[in-house]
Amino acid sequence: MSIQDRPLRADAERNRRRLLDAARVLFAERGLEVSMDDIAREAGVGVGTAYRRFRSRDEIVDALFDEALAAMEARAVAVEDEPDAWKAFTGFFLANMRAQAADRGLKQLLHQSVEGREKVARMRARMVPRIEAVMERAKADGALRPDVTIADLTILSVMIGSVVDFTAPVDGDVWERYAGLLFDGLRTGCTNPLPREALDPEQLESAMQCWKPPRR
Repeated sequence: MSIQDRPLRADAERNRRRLLDAARVLFAERGLEVSMDDIAREAGVGVGTAYRRFRSRDEIVDALFDEALAAMEARAVAVEDEPDAWKAFTGFFLANMRAQAADRGLKQLLHQSVEGREKVARMRARMVPRIEAVMERAKADGALRPDVTIADLTILSVMIGSVVDFTAPVDGDVWERYAGLLFDGLRTGCTNPLPREALDPEQLESAMQCWKPPRR
């Protein structure tokens, strides 16, 4: 067993957990512009202790992203038990948007950050099949219009994320109203043809890499 694989002592594990919990709070409130010193201070430990548990701030980001990805997978599994395909689709979309609305750092990683590209690629590899299954079920049930693609959902998530940023100072939940308006446009009953084709995966990737949203 390597040193890295050995279980941590109880006090070391407590410090590791405190650092992760502190980082989660700071990233959620302030986004990714948080230093190791900030995290150590929030956790109530010395910065030397922080570096003994994590070699860099990026390791903390990776650990929290893995937790967020596991939570996203759990949400996909949870909607499998929903008998209404449309409720499963909208419930999954809304649950993921709520997670992003509550965590500015996660939203930046998914939509805005250069450092998030590898993580987003990892997320897509694990989540695209699950998202497709939720979408295809809603389409087969006649609830979701057949021309909606995963690229469409990604861009709609970016749109809602912008609403979250715009309205957060006055109402942190009003974005759900606009998600409801978007859902009406995604239903089969809205039969007007879309004027353009969706972006293909390469175009979507290029757009995500080039986009530089305004800073607050």
